[in-house]
Amino acid sequence: MRKFAVVGFPVKHSFSPAYFEDKFRKEAIADASYSAIEVADISDIKQVVKTHNLAGFNVTIPHKQTILPFLDSMSEAAKVIGAVNTVTVRDGKLHGDNTDYIGFRKSIRSLLRGGFQSALIFGTGGSSAAVKYALNQLGVLYSSVSRGKDGDYSYLDLDEETLRENSLLINTTPLGMSPKLDECVNIPYEFLTKRHLCIDLIYTPAETLFLQKASGQGARVKNGLEMLHIQADEAWKIWNS
Repeated sequence: MRKFAVVGFPVKHSFSPAYFEDKFRKEAIADASYSAIEVADISDIKQVVKTHNLAGFNVTIPHKQTILPFLDSMSEAAKVIGAVNTVTVRDGKLHGDNTDYIGFRKSIRSLLRGGFQSALIFGTGGSSAAVKYALNQLGVLYSSVSRGKDGDYSYLDLDEETLRENSLLINTTPLGMSPKLDECVNIPYEFLTKRHLCIDLIYTPAETLFLQKASGQGARVKNGLEMLHIQADEAWKIWNS
């Protein structure tokens, strides 16, 4: 039995185990299992792999960047992005890949036909790095927004003009993820219009407070469930290559 898992802290929010178990059932894959493993300290990852006899695993919040020093090798894309969400285990060695950017790119490509030339990315973590990589491939300019000093804007900088100039808004933060349903990025929602496309990488709940407020202003919205499915399928291809 080949064992796979998603690793993070917490991991209760993850749909990955249900997705893979459903995939295994539908495709009659009898030699694989998938579970969720909470890992508070990512420096323990090699022991976790050994204890659970993992053949591969996905990486979620908050370890997509902090896992990098504990990997033996990485794909070129993962090196450029500086974050990993998929790890293959071979002969005890950990090889990191990033399939988040593929999932994001494929899930939004058809939505960009209206001509979105510039975006605001909320958050500066591992998921935002994958989003930036995908937007570069799609030819969309972007700026990052952060509560700290590592963004192009702070949330207090955002005004009507900034939101008018950036009609694609992407939340890569965990704000609004279950069970903290009353949280959202602090932006002036009153300036959103039907010209805006708002994307939240969160998929639990299906509609975060960010998406609720955006749709209330007439904006188009999309959650991260399709991205999850695509990146999971890409991870499965890597594990079986």
